[in-house]
Amino acid sequence: MAGEPPRRRRTVSAEEARIWRAVTRDVTPLSGRTDHGAVEDPPEIPPPQPVAPVHPAPAIPRSRPVTGPIPAPLAPGRAPGVDRRTADRLRRGEMAIDQRLDLHGMTQDSAHAALSTTIGRAFDTGRRCLLVITGKGHGGEGVLRRQVPRWLNQPPLRERILSFAAARPQHGGDGALYILIKRRR
Repeated sequence: MAGEPPRRRRTVSAEEARIWRAVTRDVTPLSGRTDHGAVEDPPEIPPPQPVAPVHPAPAIPRSRPVTGPIPAPLAPGRAPGVDRRTADRLRRGEMAIDQRLDLHGMTQDSAHAALSTTIGRAFDTGRRCLLVITGKGHGGEGVLRRQVPRWLNQPPLRERILSFAAARPQHGGDGALYILIKRRR
């Protein structure tokens, strides 16, 4: 900073030098390297540097503003705003599956990105029912199995979904979900 005197390097105390020697006592040089003399004292510790203030990242604008009330959170099998017949058909796996997405073997980040992209495209192209396969995980406690319903309740996905339900055994059972996409207006 302007106007401040230059900082001196801190000297190492006798106790710090003793600890350093104890830590490095059993260290042997890597093969192929020459030993340029054992370090008897730790290197000088540079003075702390001033830290620039951290400014929060600007908010990313949504592609379209949300209008109207915030949609109610969804849970498997609950379908607020969906007529009973459609909700029953979804839950029983009787709706035609327009697209499948298999998240097996993906990391959380790549699975979240794939889910967002697939639901966005389904919404844009008028697809109504998706089958998302998360897998059950080890002992039925898979990370993606637990995370996907949470992601479905977060913007912007929640704004494009009417309902979701656990899949029938022939479509993956507890390791898969049916997702009912809203119609684009």
